[in-house]
Amino acid sequence: MAHTDTEVLQPLQSIQSRRAFCVRTCQALSLLTVGAVLEACGGGSGSPTAPSGLAAQALPVINATAASNNVSLTIDSSSPLSAVGSAALVQTSAGSFLVAHVAQDSFTALTAICTHLTCFITGYANQTFVCPCHGSEFSTNGAVVRGPAVAPLRQYATQFANGVLTVTI
Repeated sequence: MAHTDTEVLQPLQSIQSRRAFCVRTCQALSLLTVGAVLEACGGGSGSPTAPSGLAAQALPVINATAASNNVSLTIDSSSPLSAVGSAALVQTSAGSFLVAHVAQDSFTALTAICTHLTCFITGYANQTFVCPCHGSEFSTNGAVVRGPAVAPLRQYATQFANGVLTVTI
């Protein structure tokens, strides 16, 4: 029994079109999944928002130098840390730190790495540091205010004298 070219090619075309459909469907689902994961992990645009709905402002960034296990910052009227209640992200070659001006001549310094999934904390609102990845909130002394983080941020000793803040790392 002889088969025509059409009879032989039709099943092959059907297999190819099903295969192409499956490939396109899997690609589309993969893109949707990646988009959902990025949005859930803070990949969306806008300010970091914690589960409480707290919209945090991006922390000002101060570049500083670390030497002999210390980070020194000059705090004057032009510093983002000049006012009580202010905070900044201090970046050094030894790491990044969250610094808050908590009272007259009193500062706190914390690690800038969230204890939940090691994201950099970049937001601040109402005396609270906010992680942009999953919305964990921390007080200016590093205590967890709202999870998913359960461990506090590491705190570093600070000393303020003659307009210079020294953080011992």
